[in-house]
Formats: sequence, C-alpha cells, structure tokens
Amino acid sequence: MIFLQSNWSKTLSALAVIVAVLAAIFHYTDSPGTEEYPRMDLQAMEDNFRQKNKSCFILGASGETGRVLLKEIVERNLFSKVILIGRRNLPFEDKAYESLVQEVVDFEKLEDYAAAFQGHDVGYCCLGTTKAKAGTEGFIRVDHDYVLKSAELAKAGGCTHFHLESSKGADKTSSFLYLKTKGQVEADIAELGFERYSIYRPAVLLVDRQESRPAEWMARKFLGAFSSVFSTMSIPITTVARAMVTNTLTEGEAKMEILENKAIYNLGNIGEKH
Repeated sequence: MIFLQSNWSKTLSALAVIVAVLAAIFHYTDSPGTEEYPRMDLQAMEDNFRQKNKSCFILGASGETGRVLLKEIVERNLFSKVILIGRRNLPFEDKAYESLVQEVVDFEKLEDYAAAFQGHDVGYCCLGTTKAKAGTEGFIRVDHDYVLKSAELAKAGGCTHFHLESSKGADKTSSFLYLKTKGQVEADIAELGFERYSIYRPAVLLVDRQESRPAEWMARKFLGAFSSVFSTMSIPITTVARAMVTNTLTEGEAKMEILENKAIYNLGNIGEKH
C-alpha cells in the first residue's frame, strides 16, 4: 500500500510539472488581440438576428461539439431553418427539434448532394475523427477532404459565414499529422473566399465523450481540475458552442478571424451569462 501511494504521489507530481510546462507554453502561444470583448446586449442582438430569417446547416451534429451547438441554436431559436447534414438521421425525442431538416449524404460522393448545401446563410462545421479510429488515410479524408468539399459546396450554395472548429496549434507546416491536417484545411478553406470565415482553435475539450479515447479522457480529468486557473489549457465544450453562437450574432471586423482558446473562452462566457 505504501509502495502504491508513493508511486501515485510521484505520478501526481509529474503531472503537476507537465501542467505547469503546458500552461507556460499555451500562455505564450496564444495569439494576442481579440481576447477581450466589449459589453454586449445579447438579447437585442438575438432579436435583431431572428428578424433576418436566416438559415444554417451543421456538419457533425452527432459529435460532442455539434450536439451542444445544435442545442444552443435550437434553444435560442435563432434561425428560421436549421439543417443537419450527416451520414444518418439522428433521433430526437424533444419536440423542440421537430422542425429540424436532416439531409443524409454519402461523404464519398458529396458532389451528388450539392442541393443539401444550397440556400444557407451560415454554416457550422464540427466534423472530425481521429487517427486511432479511422487510420491515417481515414483521418485525412474526414478532417481535410470531407471538410473542404463541404465548404466548397456551401460557398457555391450561397453560404456567407462559415464556422470551422479546428484545434489549438493547427499549423499546415507542423510535423504532427493532426495539427498539420487541421492547419491545411484551415488554409484551403480560406482560399474559397467566404464573406466571413471564423476559425475556432480550442485546447483540450472538457467533455465526457460517448466514444472511448483513453488518453484524451485522462487529460480531461486532470486538466478539468485546473481549467479555472489555466484557461489556455482546456475549455468546456459548452463554452466553445456558445462562443460560436455568440460570434454568429456579431458583425465581425475581419473577413477571416482565428479565435484561439482564450478568445473562445471569453466569448463563450459572454454567451453563458445571457
């Protein structure tokens, strides 16, 4: 028992050191600017937005972020029409979801489903998988090819504001496959020329996934205890979803914007206070 306690103490000490190092790295790698937001009258902004009768689509609504994002959008009743685009129909018991339109597509033949992307003002992409789940080729196909093709069809279909959930550290020149792929798709979508393009780069997402990702689970549990201290290290998934919704209500000062973890955290907290 003493031996186990000793090993456990060493493990905690090592994790504490890792947290301190990561906190320092994340602090200095967070992009400066647009981290603080002016006071917002969200109720007035939402009322004004509803009057525009806009429609939106969500890619990845079956995933963790997409599911919470959909809930936020439905509860706030911001759009006149909400379309879910995915591989299968999703079951909903709550009557609040009755007005949703679901488009089932084959991502390997997205060109055949161009109609599903037509006529939407706003697009949210929370599509993604992992190398462990899909393999290297499968990961690239989903996180890059499917996402890019969806963005191309959305742009051709009239979408003016495209939201992309990416990842902290995304960089097309990175030597890490995950970060390189995320960075590459960010850059490729930028070339499409949306009127407004919002990229979100959250750090470790604090959520209990339905699928098993052991390493991510361990990181979430440990970083969750420090989330209030190191907002650059992790972020609740509800905060990410609220930031995306709140950002939709704003006019935006740039054609393309990248929200790093701290900016997402601050904007999401504004949405939470509403």
